[in-house]
Amino acid sequence: MPTAEQKPRKRSSKPPAQAPSPEFALAERDVRRKRPPVLSFLLKLDTLRKLVRVGVLLTLDSFGVYLAILTALWLKAGILSGEWEARNQVAQTNELFDFAFLLTVLLFARSGLYSARGERPGLSRIVSSLVQVAFVALIYATASGSQFSSYYIFYGSVFFAAIYISLLRRSYEKVTGALLRAAGYQRRAVLVGTGHHIEAVGHALRDAAHPTVKVVGFISLTPRPNNGLLSLGTLDELAPVIHRHRIDEVIIADPEFPQPQAVELVDVAHSNGVRVRIAPSTMELLVHRAEFVPGEAVPLFELKPPVFEGFDYLVKRTFDLIIASGLLLVLSPVMAASAVAVRFSSRGPIIYRSIRPGIGGTPFACLKFRTMYRDADQRQADLESHNEATGALFKMRDDPRMTPVGRLLRCYSLDELPQLFNVVRGEMSLVGPRPLPARDFERLDDWHKKRYLVTPGMTGLWQVSGRSELDFDDLVRLDFLYLERWSVFLDLSILVKTVPAVFSRRGAF
Repeated sequence: MPTAEQKPRKRSSKPPAQAPSPEFALAERDVRRKRPPVLSFLLKLDTLRKLVRVGVLLTLDSFGVYLAILTALWLKAGILSGEWEARNQVAQTNELFDFAFLLTVLLFARSGLYSARGERPGLSRIVSSLVQVAFVALIYATASGSQFSSYYIFYGSVFFAAIYISLLRRSYEKVTGALLRAAGYQRRAVLVGTGHHIEAVGHALRDAAHPTVKVVGFISLTPRPNNGLLSLGTLDELAPVIHRHRIDEVIIADPEFPQPQAVELVDVAHSNGVRVRIAPSTMELLVHRAEFVPGEAVPLFELKPPVFEGFDYLVKRTFDLIIASGLLLVLSPVMAASAVAVRFSSRGPIIYRSIRPGIGGTPFACLKFRTMYRDADQRQADLESHNEATGALFKMRDDPRMTPVGRLLRCYSLDELPQLFNVVRGEMSLVGPRPLPARDFERLDDWHKKRYLVTPGMTGLWQVSGRSELDFDDLVRLDFLYLERWSVFLDLSILVKTVPAVFSRRGAF
């Protein structure tokens, strides 16, 4: 590869000796060497955009932290002493703000929360970082001899900071996303891999609600497939393809991409100033929970079964009990109104007990407000030919068995609220793979049933990733992804995202 130190050789009349043909055509010049003035100016503009992005996010975070501390102090003073004027709380907030904001910035930066748009984490990382801020601040305050009548200032500030910062950052993402879409901004990408992998990744990127990646075409390792995308050539033509089509990134869409070609591909892409990204495979998802086994002749990593046990189970169960009990109290008026509506709209019980397989396939009564007429189960067989779902699921948008009130309850998922009692009883979790009716369970393939290794949930990645609009196999893969990446913060993030998913009614039928 040419470098900045290499000097151009004098031209010779003799033809050059035939060198071994490389697998990739390298760039004529390395963009990592000294850049021309125009390119340098453009890069400075890119640096300026980065500075503006970080500056705006820092401003939003500082406002969120300050407002969170002030709200926590103001609310405590108002409830305990009836002092609703914020004058004293403003002074106290000013004393606490600098240290709290410094910690927040350091831990947010460590978590990548000031990274570029496509690389920036979401709500779960914000919450986990804020909890770490509170924990470090508590340790420092205790070590410095500070005395507290209660520790409310720590968890109160975290609670409000999570709300304020999340809302501010969400607004920032919405506004900047709208501006980028209005400007027609999309990253131009080329997919590299084999036929069916290219097709799957290409269509997923193309069919996104607001695509930020424009798939220009593909380079295939195998005979060129007919996948509706433009074939751009072969791997040894990668450098010309990057220049000809103004490519911003190369996406490897093949879990079995040969390692030697991958090394060369990365070097060619980086030499031309293009980033390389990899679409994850199932094996790459699994390796995140691989645990090193010492003492063997070769390094071995064990993939443990994705079940919640020990401390993980204790944390998840405690989380379920606290949140479910609180939701039962808060939502009791809604549940009472739903029960009355079901009772007087049609004949039959208010609660429908749907016998479904739970953890390990053990059946349990999944509680729901009745949304269908009493003879719905008997009419199931007659409607099989009208099924609109894929795989094992049965779904109909205009199911004739649905009562008018039931249709409204399902539209906003209110029929699922009695399952909070299943959560309290330990038969379900707030978040997890959805339990399927017996009819659907009998149609599952063996690999689908891995989702029954854990307690089924009221909501999950299904509900926040497209609900009934997704293919069944894609839904099952979302369950697997949840099992591999579980954390309390992931559960909290899914619960928060379930609310807008329900009210948007996207894919709900």
